[in-house]
Amino acid sequence: MSTLEIKDLQVSVTTDDGPKEILKGVTLTIGGGETHAIMGPNGSGKSTLAYSIAGHPRYEITGGSVTLDGEDILGMSVDERARAGLFLAMQYPVEVPGVSVANFLRTAKTAIDGEAPKLRTWVKDVNAGLAAMNLDPTFSQRSVNEGFSGGEKKRHEIAQLELLDPKVAILDETDSGLDIDALKVVSEGVNRFRGREDKGLLLITHYTRILNYITPDFVHVFVDGKVAESGGPALAEELEANGYDRFVNATV
Repeated sequence: MSTLEIKDLQVSVTTDDGPKEILKGVTLTIGGGETHAIMGPNGSGKSTLAYSIAGHPRYEITGGSVTLDGEDILGMSVDERARAGLFLAMQYPVEVPGVSVANFLRTAKTAIDGEAPKLRTWVKDVNAGLAAMNLDPTFSQRSVNEGFSGGEKKRHEIAQLELLDPKVAILDETDSGLDIDALKVVSEGVNRFRGREDKGLLLITHYTRILNYITPDFVHVFVDGKVAESGGPALAEELEANGYDRFVNATV
């Protein structure tokens, strides 16, 4: 069973005033078949957690460990982490001019599997994946994220998720900027991924609206770079009703 284990993770970033600690000892375990939601106010370190696990060079790991199926991923390069089975859907997907969606997806799949997928089968898979996200087949010939609407970028990310089939997916505010129709399509794609055997999901969000479509097994409240409280779906309902004041005030 796939397991992403985060133990006492501490992360800093460099600022004009020197190093600034963002994560102050985060411990979480995401097992296969589990969906974890992280919620918290702006600036609490939620996205820092996602990018640190994925290997963004801006973030310096100053303590703790992250393992995937017992393997230390903090010593791996970004592409090695992806090949090991990690996937990150970014809050703000970057544009890659001159690289088509089709070429991008096939290159990524080849890197992960160690061999190129058979072209005829792969084209069918890509077209089916795009159609499932309400994206036209001609979408595959467009440059990655160039000129995409916010909804197209997020739907493309989930198409990637389904086609690349990682062990553990981290979705950083995938619901950000989506209208209700796009939110439903994205959520359906995420739920299809969750329905596969032994998949772990870490869902980072500000709002409970996506949790109306993707029901988490565990909810964690993030405040000041730490997990302030963990619980089940009822904890998300409490946050919707009362906000984060109880947890923020406890850290003051």
